[in-house]
Amino acid sequence: MPTILGQNQYGKAENRVVKITRDGATHHIKDLNVSVALSGDMDEVHYSGSNANVLPTDTTKNTVYAFAKEYGIESAEQFGIHLARHFVTSQEPIHRARIRIEEYAWERIGTSDANSKFIGADEVKHSFVRKGQETRLTQITYDGERWEVVSGLKDLVVMNSTNSEFWGYVKDKYTTLQEAYDRILATQVSARWRFNWTDDEQRMPQWEKSYEQTRKHMLQAFAETYSLSLQQTLYQMGARIINHRSEIDEVRFSLPNKHHFLVDLEPFGLKNDNEVYFAADRPYGLIEATILRDGCEARIPVDMTNL
Repeated sequence: MPTILGQNQYGKAENRVVKITRDGATHHIKDLNVSVALSGDMDEVHYSGSNANVLPTDTTKNTVYAFAKEYGIESAEQFGIHLARHFVTSQEPIHRARIRIEEYAWERIGTSDANSKFIGADEVKHSFVRKGQETRLTQITYDGERWEVVSGLKDLVVMNSTNSEFWGYVKDKYTTLQEAYDRILATQVSARWRFNWTDDEQRMPQWEKSYEQTRKHMLQAFAETYSLSLQQTLYQMGARIINHRSEIDEVRFSLPNKHHFLVDLEPFGLKNDNEVYFAADRPYGLIEATILRDGCEARIPVDMTNL
C-alpha cells in the first residue's frame, strides 16, 4: 500500500536562555525556556534524506541566544514574535513557525532595614529568589501573514477556606460522597488565553501589563465568587478576564479539584468543626472549560497538555 507524508515539523526544544539587563547597579532578569518548531517544504528530507531545505536545529538554538542579545527580552510574547518572524521571512522553505515559551519569574530579595556594612547597595540590587507560584507560558504561531498568540500560566495553586458548597448532585447506588455546605475549595490553575491581535496592522497588546492584569482578574474572581461548584468558579474567572481585557477573546481552564476531606476525630473524643482536613492529591476531579467572547470562535486546543 502506498504511503504519503502527513503533518511534520522540526526544531530545537527547550532552549534555556537567561538574559541579564544591567541598568547601572540595578539588574533585571528574564529566564525563558524556548522551543522552536518549523514546518513548510520538507517533503524531500523525509523521502530522500535531502537536507537542501533544512535549517539545522542547532542554528535555531543559536538564533535564540543571538536574539536575546540583539533584541533583548521585553516580554516572552515579544521575544517569540521576533523569532517567528525571522524564521518565516529569512528561509523560503519555512512556511510556518511556532514558538513556545515558558518563563520563570524572579523577584528581588528583601533586606533588613539595618544598614549592614557587609551588604552594599550594589549587591542588594542584583540578588533574586525564584518565584514559586506559577510558570508563565506563551505560544506564538506565524505563517508569514497571520499571527496567533496564546499565553497563559500553569501550577498556580489557590485555595478558599470557606464560601464554597457542593450539594444537590446526582446520586446513585455508588455514591458515597456527603453533601457539603461549607468546604475548602482548592485547585492548581492551568489557563490559556488567546489574543485577538492577528496581524501587523493592528495595535499590539502591552504584553507585560496584559499578563499582570489577566492574572489579577483571575485571582480576584476566584476569591470573590461564592462557589456552589468549581465549574461556577471557573466560569466566573474566565468571564472576569473577557469582560476586563479587550485584547483577549478566549480563555481555557484546566482545574484539578484538590480535595480536602474532613478528618474523623470522633474516635479520639474530639469534634472537628471544619478545622482539620486531609489533603488528597489522587484521584482528583478535573474540571475543564472554555469561555469565549460572544461571537468568537474557539481555537485553543481542548487538550491543553499539548501547549
